[in-house]
Amino acid sequence: METIEDVVIIGAGLCGLATALGLHRKGVKSVVLESSEALRAAGFAFSTWTNAWKALEALGIAGELRQHHLRLEGLGIYSASAGAITFQIPFKTSEGPEMRCVRRDLLLETLAKELPSGTIRYSSKVVLIEESGNLKVLHLANGSTLRTKVLIGCDGVNSVVAEWLGLKKPSFAGRSATRGFSEFPDGHGFNSEFVQFFGQGFRAGIMPCDEKSMYWYFTWSSSSKDKEMEKDVTKMRQFVITKMQEANVSQNFIQVIEKSDMGDLVSFPLKFRWPSELLWRNICKGNVTVAGDALHPMTPDLGQGGCAALEDAVVLARCLAEALKENDNEDAKEDECVRLKSGLENYVAERKWRGFDLIFTSYVFGRIQQSDNAFTRFLTEKMLVGIMARTLIKKTYYDCGKL
Repeated sequence: METIEDVVIIGAGLCGLATALGLHRKGVKSVVLESSEALRAAGFAFSTWTNAWKALEALGIAGELRQHHLRLEGLGIYSASAGAITFQIPFKTSEGPEMRCVRRDLLLETLAKELPSGTIRYSSKVVLIEESGNLKVLHLANGSTLRTKVLIGCDGVNSVVAEWLGLKKPSFAGRSATRGFSEFPDGHGFNSEFVQFFGQGFRAGIMPCDEKSMYWYFTWSSSSKDKEMEKDVTKMRQFVITKMQEANVSQNFIQVIEKSDMGDLVSFPLKFRWPSELLWRNICKGNVTVAGDALHPMTPDLGQGGCAALEDAVVLARCLAEALKENDNEDAKEDECVRLKSGLENYVAERKWRGFDLIFTSYVFGRIQQSDNAFTRFLTEKMLVGIMARTLIKKTYYDCGKL
């Protein structure tokens, strides 16, 4: 007899594993389908702000991760036209934001080891989703099928589940990004600070993960002539270095890029979902919904993509667990399908405006900071940089609540 799962999550990335862990903490069993043969830690690291740490605390893994990552003490914004840091915000430990650069592999491994054995099923690529009454039937590339009461798409920007729901494919933001990770066995010697660079057509950031490793990213307005360069690590690294040198960035920072590992994915286009889609399209349909990048792909200009995915996971696990909870009064029991639909609708209602806000603000900030227009750069440097920095910090105080 074919097994019917309560919850199937597609994608063993950050959001998928966090959602599975949230459900596990609430006593709900789930299955996570991952198309690759092992955990994928592409991207090296990501910025985790206060809102992400609140979500990680709800999931019960914040303490372990804090042991391996430095708490950053401030944000410094470097103007390419001025050739110096023009704005700084110190992060006071008692009242300021908590910001750390977390290694993606450590985070995924920490999430995975907290899950019951057998939760993650590797080499399980979903190729077709069909309906069978109140169930969803998932057809996998290996020829097997799976039936589930609830289907959650945490399968990234090119989500199969988002497409099934009728969401439009994410749009190209007109920019591309690359990133790298550098290790210094004897210590890197940098301050515990997040430094951003903007202007002259690019936007970049460098921050330490711990005393011996540094993470950096670089975004620029790409064109068709960049295609060859984007596939070659050597050419891409030199492109970034040249841009930074032209902006008079300190040689100390440039050395971080010179010795970094850029991985197999040299560069990638930045994509985003038009925020209006979160208001007018079906984010959930019956017993199906999406979360993380499958829901709100955004440009990285607020550093909130991964943070928002963790928020999604906590809210979704909380809403879904409540919907799956048995009612002791038999006469008052609602039909399970109705309860599941209601639970997912509650999740959507709580998350759509948050997603709208983050997508819109990230896109606008990126366009302004990366502008090559002299007047826009002048206006940003003299007036807007402080407003944007304080707005960025304000977004990090969001609290997704407990499980």
